[in-house]
Amino acid sequence: MPRPILYLAITNHGFGHATRAASVAAAIQRLCPDVLLILVTTAPRWLLEAYIQTDFIHRPRAFDVGILQADSVTMDKPATLERLQQLRAQQNKLIASEVNFIKQNRVGLILADIPPIATLLAKAAQVPCWMMSNFGWDFIYRPWGGEFVDMADWIAECFSKCDRLFRLPLHEPMSAFPVIQDVGLTGGSPRYSVSQLRETFGLTASHDRTVLMTFGGLGLNEIPYQNLQQFADWQFLTFDRNAPDLPNLIKITDNHYRPVDLMPVCGRLLSKPGYSTFAEACRLGTPIVSITRDDFAEAAILLDGIQDYVPSQILMPSEFFEGNWDFLHQPLQPARSQPVLTDGNETIAQAAIDYLLTAV
Repeated sequence: MPRPILYLAITNHGFGHATRAASVAAAIQRLCPDVLLILVTTAPRWLLEAYIQTDFIHRPRAFDVGILQADSVTMDKPATLERLQQLRAQQNKLIASEVNFIKQNRVGLILADIPPIATLLAKAAQVPCWMMSNFGWDFIYRPWGGEFVDMADWIAECFSKCDRLFRLPLHEPMSAFPVIQDVGLTGGSPRYSVSQLRETFGLTASHDRTVLMTFGGLGLNEIPYQNLQQFADWQFLTFDRNAPDLPNLIKITDNHYRPVDLMPVCGRLLSKPGYSTFAEACRLGTPIVSITRDDFAEAAILLDGIQDYVPSQILMPSEFFEGNWDFLHQPLQPARSQPVLTDGNETIAQAAIDYLLTAV
């Protein structure tokens, strides 16, 4: 019997899409080790390996643009539009070259998060295309107006050819998709005990005075680290290798550690709007303190959603960048409702396995 093969096409934007797709990929390998995974993404292999413990094929290809950014909150819309126009003009050539690879490797299913042309690629290769996301790029681009409206229409047309969408929590309607199945949160799970982490990183501050700062794979420029000096009896964890050396700032430089691994030792997460980081925090019940992003359509939905599931605090950018961080002394707002479902990894993984084993 030939080996079932899954082709995961992952959006070319930041690290969040890669980590949530890798979380599902890891669940697939855990539930059915026979499935061969092909991860198609420009995300670095070390990031994927931080989630997937067994072997997989890494195929560096970019099927979409996302948003070109200088850091996690600074967007370059003109450059994004130019790159989108280039991609659309080259889509047929890009699809033709990849169809050969898919057919030669007997791919049984494409699971995409969430490059629009993955649906066109699947149709050309005559395999189903399933997608997973909490938003579509048409939702992000359309409010920008002008030529982005035409791009949003093109993307929505691509999405309309999707055979099945696994819609994640914290989502927009995603009305371009004809078949939608709602699932729970995706994300990784911590690999270390609290005692291990406290010993490894020399954590002595209390849980409620230990803060994890993470601003996505692109990082954040001009973080006012000097404010940490006012919190001498607190400890802060960061993955920013360029952060200054401060006595109460611990820099995590080992790629084996992920933000989700550090969340259990922290009383709060200090971040910016991003599904994957928020989802992992919500899965663990870690309180979230986040700055707003008024120019990014997904942000409002994410910020509203987390207030249902975990204690939270929403900051204006001026409070973060220009204030003295007195917000850390303020009480968090309690969660508004019951915890959200957290079965997204397993639900998507089992559906893919069931299909692949039937199709082989």
